[in-house]
Amino acid sequence: MRILIVSDAWHPQVNGVVRTLTKTREVLERRGHVVEVIGPEQFRRVPCPTYPEIELSILPYRRLVKLIEAFNPDAIHIATEGPLGMAARKYCKRNGLIFTTAYHTKFPEYIHERTKLPLKWSYAFMRWFHGGSAGVMVATDSLAKSLSDWGFKNLKTWSRGVDIERFKPRSKDILDLPRPIYLYAGRVVVDKNIEAFLQLKLDGTKLVVGIGPDLEGYRAKYPEAVFAGYLENGHLASYFAAADVFVFPSLTDTFGLVLLEALASGVPVAAYPVTGPIDIVGPHPDVGALHEDLAVAIKNALGKSPEACRALALQYSWDACTDQFLNNLVPLAKAKAEPAARAESGKAPGKTPAAAE
Repeated sequence: MRILIVSDAWHPQVNGVVRTLTKTREVLERRGHVVEVIGPEQFRRVPCPTYPEIELSILPYRRLVKLIEAFNPDAIHIATEGPLGMAARKYCKRNGLIFTTAYHTKFPEYIHERTKLPLKWSYAFMRWFHGGSAGVMVATDSLAKSLSDWGFKNLKTWSRGVDIERFKPRSKDILDLPRPIYLYAGRVVVDKNIEAFLQLKLDGTKLVVGIGPDLEGYRAKYPEAVFAGYLENGHLASYFAAADVFVFPSLTDTFGLVLLEALASGVPVAAYPVTGPIDIVGPHPDVGALHEDLAVAIKNALGKSPEACRALALQYSWDACTDQFLNNLVPLAKAKAEPAARAESGKAPGKTPAAAE
């Protein structure tokens, strides 16, 4: 199958959406599918306000149309709601093409946090955007429930995976820091609620791995914490395994791939009882702790079984994740055939097409 994915989040960006799409593409291509990702790097771009590391495409429609038609896809998946996602949606609607979408990020909550724009306004836009989709892929049951409560329809499960060969238990000696070591890994941005972690009074070391627009501000404000910056995958996996607890302070993520990476490394998770943690850690109290007080969650997560953490992570594979993605796609040929079949079935028996008209 020739599968087209349109995404405003793509390399060189480093985030969960990019990792998910990259791994899904790898598995699809290994299975013999032809996958094309149309991302911002193929267009003129401007830095995203308040987050310059992310670039937004400028007036992408005409070029996007050429790229789509040159690829001639069998199925179209729109991964994001940004300029490219909007342009791809417009093209599909204009041409009567069925497409799928994914709900990766709680943008209404992010926007509300930054601007106080009412949630109902943002969710109205998101309902409109995804309302044209043949299937809205979501990572967790709690997210599906939340979106359903906001009036979303046609929700489909698309879970996540983890590279269990890269993220695995290793020696903790790589980090010569006072223990316990509490690790946060991800984008260093206010949306991730990192300050809820950094302001805690904890024995040991608060370790932050990642980059983002708020890195220098947090580094200056919290000098007692260790900020390691960006780490390549090999070093990143070592830091995961060397931690004693992985702290996930986000209130607005839809899954949190880093949760699986920590668990695969044999490290328990401390988080709030929200979408993502409540789906992964919630049913398995032996791999971490959830609490409205993050300090309590951290305290309760310390000492949880590394073996149990690893065993849970082994249940999440990118192959299974890709199976779900494939099952959720709607091939264009099938979409075009259904109206034709309905028209054919409506003809009067025994008449020629001309007579039936």
